[in-house]
Amino acid sequence: MNPTQIYLVGGAVRDTLLGLAVGDRDYVVVGSTVHAMQAQGFKSVGKDFPVFLHPKTYEEYALARTERKQGNGYTGFTIHASPEVTLLEDLARRDLTINAIAQTKEGDLIDPYGGQLDLKNKIFRHVSDSFIEDPLRILRLARFAARYDDFVVAPETMMMMRNMVQTGELTYLVPERIWQELSRGLLEKKPLRMLSVLDDCGALAVLLPEIKALQGIPQPAKHHPEIDCYIHTSMVLNRATQLSNQLSIRFASLMHDVGKALTAQHELPRHLGHEGRSFPLIEALCKRLRVPNDCKQLALLVAAEHGNIHRSLELNAMGCLHLLMRCDALRQFSRFEAVLVCCQADTQGRLGFENKPYLQIERLLLALKAAKSVQGNSVIAQLKNKIAQFAVTGLDVTPSTQQIAQAIQTARVDAIQLALNNI
Repeated sequence: MNPTQIYLVGGAVRDTLLGLAVGDRDYVVVGSTVHAMQAQGFKSVGKDFPVFLHPKTYEEYALARTERKQGNGYTGFTIHASPEVTLLEDLARRDLTINAIAQTKEGDLIDPYGGQLDLKNKIFRHVSDSFIEDPLRILRLARFAARYDDFVVAPETMMMMRNMVQTGELTYLVPERIWQELSRGLLEKKPLRMLSVLDDCGALAVLLPEIKALQGIPQPAKHHPEIDCYIHTSMVLNRATQLSNQLSIRFASLMHDVGKALTAQHELPRHLGHEGRSFPLIEALCKRLRVPNDCKQLALLVAAEHGNIHRSLELNAMGCLHLLMRCDALRQFSRFEAVLVCCQADTQGRLGFENKPYLQIERLLLALKAAKSVQGNSVIAQLKNKIAQFAVTGLDVTPSTQQIAQAIQTARVDAIQLALNNI
């Protein structure tokens, strides 16, 4: 048996060479066995192949392995891990050259596939033709593009990705894995780059057809100098990324106008009622990709109310209260704040409007603060006293549910009106 050798691999090596902060450290172990690793105190955690946690650092150590394609999708692999598998064989199964660099404990680099040169030239390039065996690698590469936004995809790699899409490999991906990669990409520095790479290889139309359908759909130039709905959506996502690192905000910003793709041809470039048309599209996408409920609910709320919030500077106190109630702002303040961020991104995600102040936020938050200042118990007490003044002695003066609701609403409207008068 060959002596055991341990190498640092993957993202830790890549990011060190790029001068970036290193997150998790992964190691590959050559010349060992499952039994030998366990005997040293390593805890086995791998389901599909031998992966272990270090007994003290809890970092991941995987036995060197090879993979052979047996079926469709990303799960159809036969894994072979044994002491005879070499480091070069293990690196050969990796996706990109920049992820196929190993480092010895002395700090020496082993780079059989030119990863360092591709790092220098900022290129995503596949290691070997085995790239086509795992369709999840398309999403992974697109996610890397969102993180390393100045990298470009090698032409031969892009051609390979297009062939994978055309042969239907993406249809074998399970929804949870698609969402996992998309959501991670949305949280990267430039999520728009992820969409661009997916679009370039044809995957956007397969994975996010609701977004792809926005391409070429016109909008009124007066309000949208960028004209194209997809360009606007891209700008909104970009602005949302600048405003927040919250996944639900970025997802809702991406989805806010999907209903515009269903506008009848004779109504263009206007999109009256697109909010309602967005609902079934968002519902379908969220169901298809198993999108978490917080992302889904925010996306639906933003799609429904963003136009009303844009026009809220024109609303009186009663109109403001109705808007706040529809958004459930009094109970779900954090979500309402997220809605407002999405609306700001929508307004500023337009050509020439990037620095336009979004005064609606201040006004609506002031109205919300005023509405929340109304104490229900105090209103009920006042209502009882008022009823008692006109009631016959000895009769019940308990107000009805309808009377209480009306009194609280009136008090809230009065409080909002007073607050708005002081702006």
